[in-house]
Amino acid sequence: MIEQLLQLTVNGLIVGTILALTGVGASLVFGIQRVANFAHGEYLTFGAYAGLVLNVFYHLDLITATIGAMAATALLALAIHFLVLRPLRSRGLVAMSLITVGIGLMLRDVVFMVAGPQVRQYAIDHARVYDLGLVRISPGQAVAIGVAAVVVPAVALLLARTSIGKSMRAVADNRDLAAVSGIDVDRIGTYVWILAGALAGLGGVMTAMIQGTFDPNLGYQTLFLIFTSVVLGGIGNAYGALVGGVVLGMVMELSTWNGLFGGLDARFKPVLAFAALIGLLLWRPQGLFGKARVL
Repeated sequence: MIEQLLQLTVNGLIVGTILALTGVGASLVFGIQRVANFAHGEYLTFGAYAGLVLNVFYHLDLITATIGAMAATALLALAIHFLVLRPLRSRGLVAMSLITVGIGLMLRDVVFMVAGPQVRQYAIDHARVYDLGLVRISPGQAVAIGVAAVVVPAVALLLARTSIGKSMRAVADNRDLAAVSGIDVDRIGTYVWILAGALAGLGGVMTAMIQGTFDPNLGYQTLFLIFTSVVLGGIGNAYGALVGGVVLGMVMELSTWNGLFGGLDARFKPVLAFAALIGLLLWRPQGLFGKARVL
């Protein structure tokens, strides 16, 4: 039973890290651009398939393929920002949210048409398992852990120590005050789309690797868990999204532990996530680290 608990803890950390990284981008986009980007899940799908092309068809190693997928997804997010979202940003929050829903549906259909509905996988030996004693991890999980160990501290340092990161947090906290202080809000908005796209691409590759197989529904299945982590942490709060994602991943995985009254059936993990969200919002509507505000 202890072995199962440790295994679920490792799994929870991996899932939580993916939700945290992708949630940071979604949270900053809302905080800075006031856009609830419901196409964010399809950015993950695009990143997963971009990595697949580089890894399987061009025979690049996983690290190079991951970097390429991050760059490609960042360019996609930037293109959609300049061609669609920026010209329409005066339409209001509800209209912009509906526009992103449409963008997400179109991206999903394009992936279906180009890549087909068949199940795909990276060039990894999924039958191989690393036995670390009390914990067993797959090659995909091992790569995901290595990437997360580098990227999570890097993102935290970017937000905390660099001028761009501080500007992002300032604009997300109070857009008007940041503009009066001399921060170029439009330029920061461009940077945040690049960051959000890159992290979504990374999240797509990591999700595809730990699942082993994936199809064009990958991002659609993950989208609302990402937004749950964003709301848990506090909408617009980057650090809150990081914490919210990790907490959500841990709670979902540990809920299946047999030592916890027999454990929850794995298929009900998303239900638990939304139940936790509802409970938190009843207690603290602004999220764990968010500030009460009028949207």
